[in-house]
Amino acid sequence: MAAEDLPSQFDVVILGTGLTESVIAAACSRVGQSVLHLDRRNYYAGNWASFTFNGLLSWIEDYKNQQEVQITESEQVWRSLIDEGEDVVPLSTVDSSISNLEVFCYASEEEEKEEETKAPLTSCQPASEEPNSDSTEAQDTVTGDDATASDVQTQNEEQEVSEPKEEQHTSDISEPSQSQEEKESQATSSPADPPVEVEKKITYQKLVKEGRRFNIDLVSKLMYARGALVDLLIKSNVSRYAEFKNIGRILTCRNGKVEQVPCSRADVFASKQLTVVEKRMLMKLLTFCLDFEQHPEEYEDYSEKPFRDFLKNKKLTENLQDFVLHSIAMVTQQTLTEEGLKATQHFLRCLGRYGNTPFLFPLYGLGEIPQCFCRMCAVFGGIYCLRHSVQCLVVDKASNKVKAVIDTRGQKISCSHFVVEDSYIRDEQRQSTAYRQISRAVLITDRSVLSSESDQQISLVTIPPLESSAPAVRMVELCSSSMTCMPGTYLVHLTCSSSGTAQEDLAPVVSQLFHVSTIPGEEPLEGAEERSKPSVLWVMYFNMRDTSALDSSSYSLPSNVHVCTGPDSSLGSDYSIKLAESVFNHILPDEEFCPPAPNPEDIIYDGDGPQAEGPGFDESTNAEADKSQAEEEGEKSPSTESSEPAEVDSVTQQAPSDPTPSSEE
Repeated sequence: MAAEDLPSQFDVVILGTGLTESVIAAACSRVGQSVLHLDRRNYYAGNWASFTFNGLLSWIEDYKNQQEVQITESEQVWRSLIDEGEDVVPLSTVDSSISNLEVFCYASEEEEKEEETKAPLTSCQPASEEPNSDSTEAQDTVTGDDATASDVQTQNEEQEVSEPKEEQHTSDISEPSQSQEEKESQATSSPADPPVEVEKKITYQKLVKEGRRFNIDLVSKLMYARGALVDLLIKSNVSRYAEFKNIGRILTCRNGKVEQVPCSRADVFASKQLTVVEKRMLMKLLTFCLDFEQHPEEYEDYSEKPFRDFLKNKKLTENLQDFVLHSIAMVTQQTLTEEGLKATQHFLRCLGRYGNTPFLFPLYGLGEIPQCFCRMCAVFGGIYCLRHSVQCLVVDKASNKVKAVIDTRGQKISCSHFVVEDSYIRDEQRQSTAYRQISRAVLITDRSVLSSESDQQISLVTIPPLESSAPAVRMVELCSSSMTCMPGTYLVHLTCSSSGTAQEDLAPVVSQLFHVSTIPGEEPLEGAEERSKPSVLWVMYFNMRDTSALDSSSYSLPSNVHVCTGPDSSLGSDYSIKLAESVFNHILPDEEFCPPAPNPEDIIYDGDGPQAEGPGFDESTNAEADKSQAEEEGEKSPSTESSEPAEVDSVTQQAPSDPTPSSEE
């Protein structure tokens, strides 16, 4: 929308399209507030965004160029708009929330011609090129592990034939391509044939060519099945706008070896790395954690002591202590006992709702979630402008409240409340400029860190600290069926609290779990230990500012300015959702936070009369017949809704005991 088309008055102006700001925008718009939602970037979601590979390369270039831009104020433009009795608060024009960005490419850049000669190996290759334009529609049919059964077979075949086969993955998701899968299975009668592996070579040119198949998140998080984000998606009906997939397994790295963590009853008894005694001890502890509040005498002596001491007191072995501390509770060595018990309890209560792990992941990346809430805001009248920011706030000196904003095009827009992302606030408006940092690494690899029967699993890996002073590292490995990477590759996210730069914090972990070649495209030596590790094709390190410890008292701003902090270092998004609810309640204390949006088929429009819905529809039908027809449609809506891929409960069909979204609401 052009600047001259913008109305001159809104109830709420929101700057930044991160998760917290987007939830606030949707909540305000849903209850009838007029909302103007702006972002200086040319994409949604801010530091929560997802990029294609090519888009990420452009983002990296923009980041580097931004550092060279000098902050200049066009005061002459907005000074003339300031009246007597008004003051101004200028906002920052440069995003400094990302730092220490480093990129390294280890994929060969000289193999493209060689790959082209391999194309004749697959007789059905040309058939996969035709449906490129329909690839998104085909991908949209994927919901959950059950729906990706054909993916598993197809992906296994693709990894073992040749690189050109990966072109078929998109079309193989849809049902009409079963005959094509049969052809592939005939072409790969010997799936364990080692020479085929040698033929597969992923080059940098291939990554760029297939860049649209990647959806790379700036922040790595998962969704707890009973967390605040999933509950809000269900309650607000925003879940219809997205699709989700189960996290298939939880892994840990001990003594340089990756192994699966038994976290459910079935996993514990099926585990081969635990002795019978260890299984009993672990089950006894997990059963206690489910309702530990009922037995305070068990832990009250350790309430002021670390959770690790409590686990030692329970006579757990070192093996079990690591499992519980780092992979189930996911807390630090210094975490107190009661906090550790609550974290373990939350983990266990999320088990079984949508699968055998507590976590979900949105297809196409985490950046989809803020966009879902933006879509809801727009449905209820919110106005969106990207590449459009606010230069300054206009403050009424008498009340010390913001009364208007002046945007980057010189328009003065009145508002009652102003919500802003932290990165737009200048240092002089902060009480302190000492921030915590998050260290991030994004890797593209050629295979999983732990091979299994299915290579289409999303894995959560916890890596205990390599040194006592170092932070624990959390790793999420995404497969191609999560719609975040091209077939034949894995997208790996590493995250930890910073103790140095991201490269200093995470490069040792990358070297421990992956083969990092010294020369791009170099293969590890035969028989070398490195050959058993996945190879890194491309890696990006960066630090992201973590301002989650700040509150309203940390800023010198008017009382009706609400600052939203960026992503925190935790695995879930509960902090951001609770912050959004807190800001909303401050703005509109008497309104419900994100009430359910009506289903499209339930909306009754005021009009001249019923619209024709097809042959045989009688426009002269009386009102009573119309009402009965609407009731019949209303009875059908739950089944229609449950079959939509966007519903959270259609993620998997593995938890029939869990209530549907409609019953949750």
